[in-house]
Amino acid sequence: MTLLWTSQDMAEAMGGRPVGHLPEGITGISIDSRSISPGEAFFAIKGDRVDGHDFASIAIANGASLLVVSEAKLPALGRLVVPMIVVDDVLEALVLLGKAARARTRAKIIGVTGSVGKTTTKEMLRKVLEPSGKVHAAVASFNNHWGVPLTLARMPADTDYGIFEIGMNHPGEIRPLVKQVRPHVAVITTIAPAHLGNFKDIEEIAVAKAEIFEGLEPGGHVLLNRDNSQYARLEKAARAAGVENIHSFGEYAKADFRLAEFDGGAEVSTLWAVFGGKTHEILLGAPGKHLAENAMAVLGVVALISANVESAIAALGDLSPVKGRGARHKLAIDRKSFTLIDESYNANPASMRAAISVLASANPDGEGRRIAILGDMLEMGEFAESVHAELASPLLAAGIEHVWLAGPAMVALRDALPESVKVEYRENTDELAAFVVSSVQAGDVLMIKSSLGIGFGRIVTALLDKFAAFSDTSRQS
Repeated sequence: MTLLWTSQDMAEAMGGRPVGHLPEGITGISIDSRSISPGEAFFAIKGDRVDGHDFASIAIANGASLLVVSEAKLPALGRLVVPMIVVDDVLEALVLLGKAARARTRAKIIGVTGSVGKTTTKEMLRKVLEPSGKVHAAVASFNNHWGVPLTLARMPADTDYGIFEIGMNHPGEIRPLVKQVRPHVAVITTIAPAHLGNFKDIEEIAVAKAEIFEGLEPGGHVLLNRDNSQYARLEKAARAAGVENIHSFGEYAKADFRLAEFDGGAEVSTLWAVFGGKTHEILLGAPGKHLAENAMAVLGVVALISANVESAIAALGDLSPVKGRGARHKLAIDRKSFTLIDESYNANPASMRAAISVLASANPDGEGRRIAILGDMLEMGEFAESVHAELASPLLAAGIEHVWLAGPAMVALRDALPESVKVEYRENTDELAAFVVSSVQAGDVLMIKSSLGIGFGRIVTALLDKFAAFSDTSRQS
């Protein structure tokens, strides 16, 4: 059994008080009592909605070998007979343990932020670095005030490459997180109008993202999107933060990692990348020019940390989109099939346009239709009406003739689309889900996209529950 932490090292790192006979160590860390595995430590974090202390007994029943709890909550835990490390504040203890994990590792550390593409870039990096060494990266989008320290604390001591996604929706949120991560390479994928309701304009978003420079390790590298309108502002901010090694990626002629040409297909893409004095022809195992742009950032990181570029390029050919971010399902209907593109995880104007472009490149079968199924983009504030209405332009440019909508903000898009587009609008997600399940036809390509809070994942689930995966012998049940 490989230990992630010894109990003694944990207690010392967190300044905690041991209670009971502590095990030699733990094999993992969890903050979810439902998914904890035997041998793991349960950190009873108090969140916005629930308090982990209320679920301590469930964590024990599911195999937790150690609890990390707050001193103030100790009396309320009653007669729980289980080893504990008692601390003043559980989240702060997790932060301290994460800092200890960062201090003990010799890994190359990569920090990724940006308005769009953080998780996709992180997952690409995970895949392409695996041939070069032991990789540690966050599960899901653990990029906030608890997700970053949790990912750090979970990093094994023998990690070769650590990849950390750092998110924000308000100014000042990246600064403390990047000082925990202390990356050797900091990537900003792009600056786009996400969380606009919390910012005056896109320039303010760029300033907030630039906080990532403040935690860069001495002698570290910054990698910026040269095609983005905020590049000059970010470059200036990096220099002001004392960064000497600033690199760029994109189609721009002087980009250090240049996307020279892109040939997009319905299922895969080919791109030609120029860097290190060479032109590389690269097969990308997923469609979409936005993924090719992310791939350039990924290859830039690989080169900057001196990992194996050729094995990274080969790994890109095996790339497949993840759940909620472009994952594809071929489902059986009437002894034929239709295609579901699941982009339901999140949405802002830039990622909406990218998803619409992917739908435009898809090939329906027979009489099938390309159908954009779109829900509200949240956190747009006073810009909500305009940014939703403006989606009409990329939809029309892509030739999308069927648009199915739900959510109060999508009224603006419904009203902006001309009569030539066949629009279906429902007030809420569940009404639209019922319509989608009953209206999909053989040969269709459905692309589902909304902000996470709108719950369009329920439409994906409804389709996957109703229709079986397609094979040549498929029969609809």
